[in-house]
Amino acid sequence: MTQDTEIIRVAARGEGMTAGGRYAPLAAPGDTLLPSGEVIPGPHRRKPPCRHFPRCGGCQLQHLDDATYAGFIADRIATALAAQGIETDIRPARLSPPNSRRRATLHAERRGRQVHLGFTEQNSHALVDMQECWILAPELFALLQPLRGLLSVLLDSRRRAGVTLTRVDQGVDVLIEGVEAAGLAAAEGITAFAERHKLARLSLDGGFGAETRWEPEPAMITLGGVPVPFPVGAFLQATSEGEAALVDAVREAVGRAGVVADLFAGLGTFALSLQNARVYAAEAAREAILSLKTAAGRAQRHLAADHRDLYRRPLTIDELDRFAAIVLDPPRAGARDQIANLAASRTPVAAYVSCNPSSFARDAKTLCEGGYRLDWVQPIGQFLWSTHVELAARFSR
Repeated sequence: MTQDTEIIRVAARGEGMTAGGRYAPLAAPGDTLLPSGEVIPGPHRRKPPCRHFPRCGGCQLQHLDDATYAGFIADRIATALAAQGIETDIRPARLSPPNSRRRATLHAERRGRQVHLGFTEQNSHALVDMQECWILAPELFALLQPLRGLLSVLLDSRRRAGVTLTRVDQGVDVLIEGVEAAGLAAAEGITAFAERHKLARLSLDGGFGAETRWEPEPAMITLGGVPVPFPVGAFLQATSEGEAALVDAVREAVGRAGVVADLFAGLGTFALSLQNARVYAAEAAREAILSLKTAAGRAQRHLAADHRDLYRRPLTIDELDRFAAIVLDPPRAGARDQIANLAASRTPVAAYVSCNPSSFARDAKTLCEGGYRLDWVQPIGQFLWSTHVELAARFSR
């Protein structure tokens, strides 16, 4: 084969790519790309299991076998690091299994008398009415048809609703955005729906903030063995398996450090998992940090929770120097200012969790220029068959 006909890798957006720089959608490494644009399947292509693929934006890479998909995740990270002149040990990716997503945001719209509910098409606002799903946890998918019935009453034909489903300890937490339910009949209908389907909580947001309409007992999520109050719409790792993989990597990176700072701590996924350390946890989201503080106090953990915006007020070099290890899990933009201070500090170890290889690689370069070495990266594939890549990494000096 020539360099213009063999697909050798999958690019960041999911297209197959030849060595000569030709792209082909839905192509896999080992496929043959003919001059006409036709793709001849190779050994790493498989039949996608879902009828909605490739229209549904929930998945982009169902046509890859597992080994090739894992390789794509590792390659994304290696390519981002190479662009910054960094090489390191990139471990085999840990993939979440099918039907394991415990958190998802779907969209709903009325089409005549029917309500369509599902993910939007890739790079489009067009909605795919989901009739099957190979990524959602079964208890989440089982609610889709009942929710269509509820939304047929609540949803205005001029609006699109957002539906966030999250599996918590008590069952499924449902947040519906873009609808209102005024009057006694609507209130009774919502209560009957939530009770009939044994929901943990049901909240509505008509545009002025979420209002909980059903919650028979406080919704909780257990993190690090500690039940944590779960705020409406709060962030949670997408799968239990992905969370476990990230926690394992952070614990390994931190080792036996006795005093640890968990920055961008959220509800305490990592802070509560470091059971043998004294932990300082900083988070900008007020509801999340209050939940973590409450949970840590009840469990009598050695944890100080600080409501702090690390973009506006990152930890100073002197503050960082007090810790034996730092854990960071910033948003997709990374943590440029906080990383600059960390690079100038004497903190011996840092565990960096990221959902964006590009911003991670940029921050990694800053740390390496400041005297750290990037010991290893653990790729995580908890958004199965998507181009979304997560990782955990260890830096030391």
